[in-house]
Amino acid sequence: MNSALTATAAGFGTGLSLIVAIGAQNAFVLRQGVRRDAVLAVVAICALSDAALITLGVGGVGAAVVAWPSVLTAVGLIGGLFLIGYGCLAARRVLRPSALTVEAGTADAAGSAGVKVAAGAAGSAGVKVAGAVGTAVVVGTPGSRRRAVLTCLAMTWLNPHVYLDTVFLLGSIAADRGPWRWTFGLGAVLASLVWFAALGFGARLLSPLLARPSAWRVLDALIAVTMIVLGATLIAGV
Repeated sequence: MNSALTATAAGFGTGLSLIVAIGAQNAFVLRQGVRRDAVLAVVAICALSDAALITLGVGGVGAAVVAWPSVLTAVGLIGGLFLIGYGCLAARRVLRPSALTVEAGTADAAGSAGVKVAAGAAGSAGVKVAGAVGTAVVVGTPGSRRRAVLTCLAMTWLNPHVYLDTVFLLGSIAADRGPWRWTFGLGAVLASLVWFAALGFGARLLSPLLARPSAWRVLDALIAVTMIVLGATLIAGV
């Protein structure tokens, strides 16, 4: 029981570390949450997609390790090096923090709400990932919900980074857990559900916090430590 809880907690922490990052998908979920437009559908798509990909990673990599035990050495080495690299990038972001902000403005052609990546005091220039808030759009119409669902599906399933995080990285770390790999995967699935639900349904409460570079500096520092420690552990076990 203790080992199961440990594996679940490790999966939750690892999954959260990979999911909590500034990017188009998180910006889109935040945008929909602020608009209160198709939030349940968007959160469900993100969480269920992650669950499917994590299951594929845990099962696929796990099966490969069972069939070819030597694969674990290669997976552990590559995964460990990548995690250390990922941690170093997170540490770099601590020095150059950014933030997710929602801004009001005029309507664009699609009438979508605006969410952009804004730079902190030490950061680089902001990168806009969505249009401005449309005042002429009726929030929650069938057309807007359909656009939201299609956009969310595209951002999730057409993003190579998602496959790298869920299928390869989480799958390789789970394989190192042996008989507890599915419990580890469950923890990662729960992390995805908690994060996207909090981001979508708590957007109006979270948006002021996520707009502060200092908050992302703390998150990135925690992510950096977690990823580097996990990477070193994987390599040490090879």
